[in-house]
Amino acid sequence: MATHSGTAAYQGSGDDIQEKRQSIGEIHQDHGDYGADTELKRSLSTRHLTMIALGSSIGMGLWLGSGLSLASGGPAGIFLGYCLAGSMIWCVSHSIGEMACVYPLPSAFVQWTGKFVDPSAAFALGWSYWFSYCITIANELQAANTIISFWTDAVPIAAWISIWFVVIVLINVGAVTWFGEIEVIASSIKFGWIFVVIISMIVMSAGGAGYGPVGFRYWNEMAFTNGFKGFLSVMPTCIFAMSGSENSGLVAAETKNPRKSVPRAVGSIWLRLSLFYLLGSLMITINVDPTNPDLFGGEGTNASPFVIAYRDAGIPVLAHMMNAVILISVISTGSISGYGGSRTTMGLAYLNMAPKVFQKADKTGRPWYGLIPTFIIGGGLAYLNVSESGADVFGWFSNLTSLFTLFGWGMICLSHIRFRYAWAKQGRTADELPWKSWIYPLGPWWGLIMCFLLIIVQFYLSVWPLGKSPSAVNFFANYISVIVIVVLWLGSRAYYRGRWWVNIDTIELDEGRRFYKADEESAALKAKGFKGVAKKAVAAVFS
Repeated sequence: MATHSGTAAYQGSGDDIQEKRQSIGEIHQDHGDYGADTELKRSLSTRHLTMIALGSSIGMGLWLGSGLSLASGGPAGIFLGYCLAGSMIWCVSHSIGEMACVYPLPSAFVQWTGKFVDPSAAFALGWSYWFSYCITIANELQAANTIISFWTDAVPIAAWISIWFVVIVLINVGAVTWFGEIEVIASSIKFGWIFVVIISMIVMSAGGAGYGPVGFRYWNEMAFTNGFKGFLSVMPTCIFAMSGSENSGLVAAETKNPRKSVPRAVGSIWLRLSLFYLLGSLMITINVDPTNPDLFGGEGTNASPFVIAYRDAGIPVLAHMMNAVILISVISTGSISGYGGSRTTMGLAYLNMAPKVFQKADKTGRPWYGLIPTFIIGGGLAYLNVSESGADVFGWFSNLTSLFTLFGWGMICLSHIRFRYAWAKQGRTADELPWKSWIYPLGPWWGLIMCFLLIIVQFYLSVWPLGKSPSAVNFFANYISVIVIVVLWLGSRAYYRGRWWVNIDTIELDEGRRFYKADEESAALKAKGFKGVAKKAVAAVFS
């Protein structure tokens, strides 16, 4: 049946599983790390993966989109929105961490879905996610234009889009290590700057700004600007702001030692959530008026709330520096989206769901056949901003992306649940895993249920939008992603036929798996004295 041919690369027939396990175990003892190899090069280190996981997804969703959320949901609405979305991505990241250690594959969760859930679901997820990466490239290029407009409007929009598009392309056409180093630098800048933001805005709210102490004035006056519906309306932007966090699963395929690198990357998630999303959003809620017309999406300058906070406080130097950091952020996020799109098409090719040529990469590990169409579509969509307002384009694209993201996060959690079920049913224990999530099974179930509920919330907001009358145009503009996913899924079902679920009993768990040599790091953690205590403390924090 076509169902099995679509996943043949990573799913065996199920015959002689015990014999295969024994033979693979013998090879593992003799040869060390091997398996899950492609034409991509394993040239990225733990440092690269950790920094990419820490800061690569910090882009316009946080720096600019939070202004739209602040106006729609109010201080409490945006803060609670990030708390809820943060709990979801924390669970999703743990699922990614456990599975990426075992199966560090080019498109990660797309191939996991094909292996453990259903080939048709993988087809729908892969192609919708590829389009989502293209959309994100366009959205970040649009954001770059909005950021530049804070300084000047003299240069045409199309010119700025073209300039930053070339920059994003150049980052990706270099060697993978070149891409990794640029992302490390960008993430380091974002990570360092957030401390400046937090400290300076605490001082400003306490009275260090020209307008005197603010405290929690806006929380007391208008915690929720549009009630419960306003709170629901911020969720798509919060999800969009955190989209891209799953890219660490893709990068694992090009990491020298995923078993060491992936847990460290997953362990850094609490830093990103607490510093950037929770404390970052809290700072703007106590320093920026939700009714400020200059907020992104308003009638004024369409600026970032972080920039507005510094400008209104009479600190123009920090306002300009903040704007520069935001520009670096959006270019970084656009770059990682080009990376993700090209690796997604490669994974689809390994599932026989894209032309075989997408499997190929050059001698330095660049998958040209995936990079070129990703940038053509992403760059083309960016020019929509030439004739439409930046806030309108952001609204369209963020709604599309947030729904694709919810589908992707849901499939990651479902794949993790099915993986553990198959692992146990075939007589294996969690202790055999290279790294295991300590929040399983509650984590993936929470993530899966919340993804399902938020897709329903988005349907409600598409039918009855905040501040607008219901219309077919608004519905399709905001909910077309779900329609695309359903069409892709059902179309794939009609082609592949077969079972609606992959048969757990026939999954070949050792196909596409990465095997590791003796755990040297665990042995090191057994060291005694101060050094041993320090290593254990670091491992406890970043795990």
